[in-house]
Amino acid sequence: MTEIFKTVLFPIDQSRETREAADVVTNVVKKYSSRLVLLSVVEEPPKDAPSADDPMVSPEVVAKLLSNAQSLFSGQGIQSEILERRGKPAFTICDVADEIGADLIIMGCRGLGLTEEGADDSVTTRVINLSPCPVLIVP
Repeated sequence: MTEIFKTVLFPIDQSRETREAADVVTNVVKKYSSRLVLLSVVEEPPKDAPSADDPMVSPEVVAKLLSNAQSLFSGQGIQSEILERRGKPAFTICDVADEIGADLIIMGCRGLGLTEEGADDSVTTRVINLSPCPVLIVP
């Protein structure tokens, strides 16, 4: 049974939902002795957007976010790998899940990323629809 979630992907941003999901990630990774991969996606700002206030477009902010998350898990006795990618979050999350052979993606229910189409087409909804593996959504 311990082979079920060998690799867990945890996409992170600066949202409250991500922080709340971290407890679930800790529990799952410890229970199944999983490999934990932390992913943050640096979004390409739309060409017509003014200099965006979105912190997730700053590579420096994203690097610090990943480092802080890695420290948080390290404090729980969990080793993690960090990946930083550029692109559209939902597609990038699913591509990375496929690339690393993730057995599970754990993410918060909302996060910072609503797509241009709005709340009905959130990053979370897109990941659920596109994911190559099960997705655990933490409310």
